[in-house]
Amino acid sequence: MRPPLVYGAGVKGNFAQMLKVLARGIPLPFASVHNRRSLLYVGNLADALITCATHPAADGQTYLVSDGEDISTPELLRRLGVAMGHPARLFPCPPALLKLAARLTGTTAQIERLLGSLQVDNHKMRSELGWVAPYSLQQGLQVTAEDFLTHRILMR
Repeated sequence: MRPPLVYGAGVKGNFAQMLKVLARGIPLPFASVHNRRSLLYVGNLADALITCATHPAADGQTYLVSDGEDISTPELLRRLGVAMGHPARLFPCPPALLKLAARLTGTTAQIERLLGSLQVDNHKMRSELGWVAPYSLQQGLQVTAEDFLTHRILMR
C-alpha cells in the first residue's frame, strides 16, 4: 500500500498547522498556487488495508491509494475553512517569491510540500480489487475539521 498524505482525526504535522492557521483567520499567500495533491482520509486507508488483507488478488501486489479526488492547496484550504466555519483568507503571491522567502527562513521543505504536486493513480486498486473509497474527500475533511475544533475547545 502506497498512500499519499493521510489525514483524519488527530492529524499532526503540516496538516494540523494548516488547521491552526485557518482557525486563527491568518491570511495565507497561496491563492496563486496551481498544484494538484492526492490525499487519503484515514477511514479510507483502513478500508483499503482491509480490502488488501482479504482479497486474494491483492497478494504480492503494490497499490497506490487515495480518496480519488486531487485538489490544489488553495482549494484544500478553502474546503477546510468551510468545514471549520472559518473561511480561508487567501491572497495571491507568486510561488517563486514564496520559494525565495522559504530559502531565507529555512522552511524550504515545508513550502515545497505546500506548492508541489503529488498525485497518485488508484486505478489499479479500483480495477483489480473493486475498491471504492467509502468516504469522499469532503466527508474526510469535515470529520478532520470537526475533530480539530472539538479538541481545540476542550484544550482551552
